[in-house]
Order: sequence, then C-alpha cells, then structure tokens
Amino acid sequence: MHATACTCTNDIDSPRRREDAAAGGAHEVPPAGPHEKTCAEVLVECLVAEGVDTVFGIPGEENLDFMFALKKSGIRVIVTRHEQGAAFMADAYGRLTGKPGVCFATLGPGATNLVTGVADAFLDGAPLVAITGQVSSELMQFTSHQYLDLSAMFSPITKRSKIVMRPDTVAEVCRLAFKYAEAEKPGATHIDLPKNVAHMPSPSRPMRRQQEPETFASPASVAMAARLISEARSPLILAGASAVRAMASQAITFMAERLRIPVAQTMMGKGLVSADCPYRLGVVGIPQRDIIIDAFDRADLVIGIGYDLIECVPTKWNTHPMKIVNIDVTPADVNQFYDPDVEVIGDITDSIYQIMRAAHRTTVPHEMLSIGERLRREFDDMAASDAYPVKPARIVRDIRRVLGHSDILVSDVGAHKIWIGRDYPCFEPKTCLISNGFASMGFAVPAAFTAKLLHPERRVLAVCGDGGFMMNSQELETAVREHVPFVTLIWEDEHYGLIRWKEEEQFGDTYGVSFTNPDFKAYAEAMGCRGFRVESTEALIPTLEEAFACGEPAVVTVPVDYSENMALTERLRAHAGR
Repeated sequence: MHATACTCTNDIDSPRRREDAAAGGAHEVPPAGPHEKTCAEVLVECLVAEGVDTVFGIPGEENLDFMFALKKSGIRVIVTRHEQGAAFMADAYGRLTGKPGVCFATLGPGATNLVTGVADAFLDGAPLVAITGQVSSELMQFTSHQYLDLSAMFSPITKRSKIVMRPDTVAEVCRLAFKYAEAEKPGATHIDLPKNVAHMPSPSRPMRRQQEPETFASPASVAMAARLISEARSPLILAGASAVRAMASQAITFMAERLRIPVAQTMMGKGLVSADCPYRLGVVGIPQRDIIIDAFDRADLVIGIGYDLIECVPTKWNTHPMKIVNIDVTPADVNQFYDPDVEVIGDITDSIYQIMRAAHRTTVPHEMLSIGERLRREFDDMAASDAYPVKPARIVRDIRRVLGHSDILVSDVGAHKIWIGRDYPCFEPKTCLISNGFASMGFAVPAAFTAKLLHPERRVLAVCGDGGFMMNSQELETAVREHVPFVTLIWEDEHYGLIRWKEEEQFGDTYGVSFTNPDFKAYAEAMGCRGFRVESTEALIPTLEEAFACGEPAVVTVPVDYSENMALTERLRAHAGR
C-alpha cells in the first residue's frame, strides 16, 4: 500500500519565507549548539536504535552532516562506486536478513541513481530504507540547482516516501520508514533530509520498536482448506517468496511428504523444498511454456503458499478450471486467474500444521511426479555435453558441483537467469538470489558483495552475462577495498543474450544486441582482483575451485554456447504442440 508523498508541515510556503527568499535571504535557524544534537545526528541515533549495523552509499555536499554523524556512530559505512550498487547491496541485505538494508545518496543525480535498486527491492519484497540529501527547505519552491521533488519521485517505487521538514519529527519519520519497510509485504521506503534541516538542533529521540502481534488463521478457513485438500483428486503446491520470508520451508516439506502433494516453486521460492525431496517438481516462471505446466494441467486444486502474482503470472499455469487455496501472511492480490476459493491468512507455518491435522490423503501422485523426473532427466542429458564453448546446462551442473548446499549463488538478469532459475537445484532457501519482479541487470555483483559480507564462512558466486556484468562491475573495487572475497562468473557471448533469444523466437533474426568486451581477466586484475579464463569445458570446475581458494575477489570468464537457447525453445514448442 502506498502512502501519498507529502511534507510534515506546510511552513515551506509561509508568507514569511516567501518574503525572506524574495529579499535574497533565507529564514535561518541557528545550528545546533555544542551540547545539542543535530537532526542528522538524531537520525543516525535512530538507525542505531533500529539495529542498523551497515549502510551503503556515496557522500555529497547535501548529506555531509549525515556522513559525519555516521562517523561517530559505530555503523559500518560501505562507500560504493555508484549509487545503484549501493541500492542493490541494501536490497540483498534485506533479502538475506529480513531487516531493512539502508542505502544513502546526495540529492539530484545521486538520488536518481538509487532508483533502480530501490524499485527492485519494492517489487521483490526486500525491506530497504533509502536516505537522500536535499536542498535547503527554503529553496524548494524555486528552480534550484540539482533540485527534484524526490518524495514525489520515490513515491511510486516505495511503500512510504517522506521529507523531514522539521527537526522535531525526524524520529517519527525514521520509525515509520522502518515499520513500513518491514511490514508484510516488505519493500522499500524513503527519507529525504534537506541540508538546512539536517544541521538544525533537534529535541527528537529514537522511538521504541513495536512488537508486531502474531496473527493466526481462522478455524473456519483452516477447516475449509483441509476439506478441499482432502477431496482433491490431484492437488499441487505452488510455493513462493512470502514463504521464504516466513521461514516456512520445513512446514511445506512436511506437508508435501505427509499428504503426498507435489511442489512447484517460483524462482524466488527456490530451496523451500530441497532438491532431494521426492515431491519437488521444479520451478515455474520462464517465458516459454515449460514441461512443468503439465502438472498444473493435471491439477484440480492449487495450494498457493506464500505465492505472489508478481513472481509468475497465473495465466502461465492456470490453464483450466481449478480450485485455489491461498495460504499466506496477508490476503492475496487477486485477479481473474487467481481468485482463491479460500484464504488461510496468518502465520504460514502454523496454518500448514493446522491444515495437516484435519486433512487426509493417501494416494501417491505418480503421474505428476514423473513430470519432475522428466525435467531432471532432460537437464542431465543437456549437462553431459563436453562441447566448447560450454553449453549452459553444463555450466549450471558444474556450478552446483562446486558450491555446497548452504553456499549462495546470486544470479544477474539475462539468458543465464533462465537456465539458473529453471535448472539450478537448491537445497535451502536464500541460497539462490534472483532479481525477479523488476528483473534488473546489474544486480549480481553488488548483491553478491552483501551476501559475502553477511556470510563470510560461505562461498558466494555472482553469475552474470557479459552485458549485465559491465553495468555494475565497478563494485569489484569496493570488494577489493573492503576485503570481501566473492567470485564472479561471467558467461561471455558478446550479446544481450536474453533479448537475442526473444528476437530469434519472434522474428527469426537478431538486431541491435551485439557488442565487444574488454579482456575480462586483465580488467579484473586492473581492479585488484584475481582474473581467470576457462579455456576448456573440463577446466571450469578446477578454475572455479582455484578462484574460491585464492581468498580474494575473483572473476572467472567462461565462453558460453547460447545456441542451446533456441534448441530449448524448439523442444518446448514441440512438447506443447504434441
């Protein structure tokens, strides 16, 4: 739900301020005295009270008070090379911790550079708080250098966007920003702090965090859901992002095994059911009609658990009349293809166990489970190729062999995302991060930085196309400077591969999708990283092992054969038209 962007007071347009500005002078408020805290200092105290330990961003003239307040705070400040990188780092922080990641920028171009990462967090449900500097409040009604109405600009891509217009309101604005960012469905919020207000004395002090009450589903909805599940001939679970945030993996797995219900997962729900669970089918969400949709064709009941329509539009899988049970923390965003017969709203884990107490099923769905077996068998066949340049499925298989079950893969957006989203098996939630709702290129390198920062004990791999890598590759310098040793794997083909794939599907031709690359090994070494290039298919695994073992940020380039993209399209077309 969006809150309308507004200021905390209307004194910006007061006659006195208009008269002072017209006379060439601002209505000044004295700066804070030696024993008073400035508004910027109080804002940072509020961040500390919210549990913030790290912030990501770039300083500028209009946020210097904020920067020097941070210097005294104990909060770790990660200075990035681009504000978009800072926003993606905060985005990944929110995904992995469940607590808002914080990014900051100055006004004007600094703030506009945050927009892509903030929008990504907003659509994918990652809690994030963005803080921007702003011109002094008395200049806002004029055409001022670098001035934009940032509250209006951020409003469509945040849950709440507010300007701190009075120093005594800063704690309220900050507490509400975190409250909105954390509330289900989580997302981004924005605080805009004018330069003069940041410097004013503030009597405000951090507010208490409220304990959110636990909510549980109504007995009537549980009973109706249990009845529908018991009566269904071929039920199917569709598990998504909200279930990851609710840490409902164990409950979903127990439900699948106890009631013998197959599970399809969204790309953001990967790992909710482990790859070795016999009831796992696969992942929905690729643009083509995939084999897994056969399971939905056979289903007479779909149980959406934490499913968000933005993850995979229901028109892809709702192919015939079926009943729908929605289990989530909040009611679903419904449309004509996702109109639940019953909604079980409350703690997801509790709802699942309550339903299992009342539901009964004994039939093993062999026909549906064979669909998951076919998907895995076809992937194994594709991954067996020793051809060079390397086939996408072979790269995915070799990555899985190098990474442990708890290690983290961060996928950028491009043709490789389809292969990773569809075929990369996960054993735990939050071990494969994908920009899904906003699907933004440039996500992987900064997000992998945060993943390794938070989990130094795990291997972290950023997987990029050569197009997406160049969009935020500058953050490799941040990784070197901050001693954060993740590995980046670039799939190189000198094309915007996903757009090329779509052009080939639609037009049988390509246009405007090719480019040239630097020597990525030399590029990485110039950044202070270790650089590697895979010169044969069998060298991929040992090269990745060497990159992880070096203990430094590393970049590995592997030439990829994307002719497999259209080969997959043709196989899926043939299957759909059988």
